[in-house]
Amino acid sequence: MKRFFRLRDSSIFKKMLAAFMVVLLPLMAITWLINEKGAESIRKEISQSTLNTTGYYLDSLEKEADRIVRYLPKYVTDDDLIELAATGNELSYYERAEKILGIQKRLVLMKDSSPFIQEAKAYVPSIDRTLLSIQYDTSIDRQEYAAMQPKNRSYEEPFIYWNDRLFISMQYPANTRREPLFVVGVELSARKIKESLAQIGSSLDGRSILLSVDRGWHIQSDDDPALLETVEAFIKVKQAEGKKEGYETVRYGGKSYLSVFKYSPLWNSYSISLIPEANVLGPIQTYRVWFWWACVLAVVVGLFFSYSLFRLIYKPLMRLVHSFRHVQQNRLMPITIDRGHDEFGYLYQAFNDTIRSLRTLIEENYEQQIRNQRSELKRLQSQINPHFLYNCFFVLCRLIKSERQKDKAYQFCLYIGEYFHFITRDGEDEIPLALEVKHSRTYVDMQTVCYGDRIQVRFDSDVPEFSVPRLVLQPIIENAYKHALGNMRTEGELWVHSEENEDSLSFYVEDNGSAVTDEEIDRLNTRLQLSEGRLEETTGLVNVHRRIQLRYGAEYGITMARSTLGGLKVKIHFGRS
Repeated sequence: MKRFFRLRDSSIFKKMLAAFMVVLLPLMAITWLINEKGAESIRKEISQSTLNTTGYYLDSLEKEADRIVRYLPKYVTDDDLIELAATGNELSYYERAEKILGIQKRLVLMKDSSPFIQEAKAYVPSIDRTLLSIQYDTSIDRQEYAAMQPKNRSYEEPFIYWNDRLFISMQYPANTRREPLFVVGVELSARKIKESLAQIGSSLDGRSILLSVDRGWHIQSDDDPALLETVEAFIKVKQAEGKKEGYETVRYGGKSYLSVFKYSPLWNSYSISLIPEANVLGPIQTYRVWFWWACVLAVVVGLFFSYSLFRLIYKPLMRLVHSFRHVQQNRLMPITIDRGHDEFGYLYQAFNDTIRSLRTLIEENYEQQIRNQRSELKRLQSQINPHFLYNCFFVLCRLIKSERQKDKAYQFCLYIGEYFHFITRDGEDEIPLALEVKHSRTYVDMQTVCYGDRIQVRFDSDVPEFSVPRLVLQPIIENAYKHALGNMRTEGELWVHSEENEDSLSFYVEDNGSAVTDEEIDRLNTRLQLSEGRLEETTGLVNVHRRIQLRYGAEYGITMARSTLGGLKVKIHFGRS
């Protein structure tokens, strides 16, 4: 859910790209699923066909082995072989040769009875000879003779595996613990078995193995020890799981092989055929390659779509967004129209028309603000406090009557002249800060004549080269005399100081009066904040505050707080512009 809301707040470019991916990815997933289902279907059909073929050839091998096992007792009970083994060297040379030739003829018939028989043999220890179908004079191989005895094989299995050769044997007499008179053995042809195994997957370039895990023998269609090791590990797992037949994918040599296996109870072994999946899947592999090329094409299309979306929509849209941000920062700059008559061309033209209209309105509004500022200044100039004027004349008269204060009366007359000259003259709306401070000092000097040494005044402010609206400092000082210092019975204190920053200048007027409470300070600040648009206030703090805001902006003006002297601290904040 959080990701959804993040996407909802993202740019149009990201949303459209996400929509494109939402459409493209399911299509690619469906294509991949169809391809995989087709591959699985083909794999299943090929596996079942190979399994049937394996069953057919394995059944053929089982029938041949069973036929040999069933036919072998007829040779074991051969009268000539029994007489030869029993009498041994007691027979004359002629009789013995005649019997051996007869036995060899029957061994030849046994050998020719099945293509899987490589050689038929009769081991006769009494004459120390092994009778073969193709040789007459042979001596007995005692190790081979010992290995051919049935005691060396499992009761359930008819086969004996010795020196990488596979035999089926039977002794006479069959059930005896003593050394038998003779043993008849058939050596199976590993070449023929390999040829039979090779037929299972030859059409798909497969390889087959007949593997007995329990007895440790194998016949492989081709000699590959690494493949045998891989298959043996695989079959051990299947044997442990109790699986008799099936098919799975096996990795060997960095390639995937379809492994089809089937168990033969008679041989006590598994027939395993490994077919390269590349040959099994055939066209599906081609389709997979096409699918990956389609994925590459989809990526290229996605990149082209993203680039086109960026060039045609996102980039011009961001130009429009940046232009609106410039408007928020009061930077009314038009957009260069580099589009045709499309939607963005229309928006650019509409934006430029709006900018021109805003410029016109701002210029008209600014001129109106200037006129209002001048009007308020003139109203402030015209509204001279009559009470202050009367007091000035009364003080002047008192000083003139006093013979000892004629110099002070003369100085006071100069103060009055400078004061009213500054108040009543028409001139620029803004004056150097030095003139405003000088006028404020003149006012303080006049009040010093009136109040004497009862009010101590400190001017600690530096006067930088700075232009401010007229009459912004003296009204604040006048307000301090009128509401705080004038009615004090104790000694009053007035402190005027300044603080200069890189982008602003602040004057502070502080007193030690006790007439203003904290609640009244909060109400005065609220009144100043709500003074915008209220024309009934034309004098005093509100007038000064509004004119400063008209000149420098809403973040400037007057704020009030509790002074460290105990009274009121008025901050007059100017901007550098």
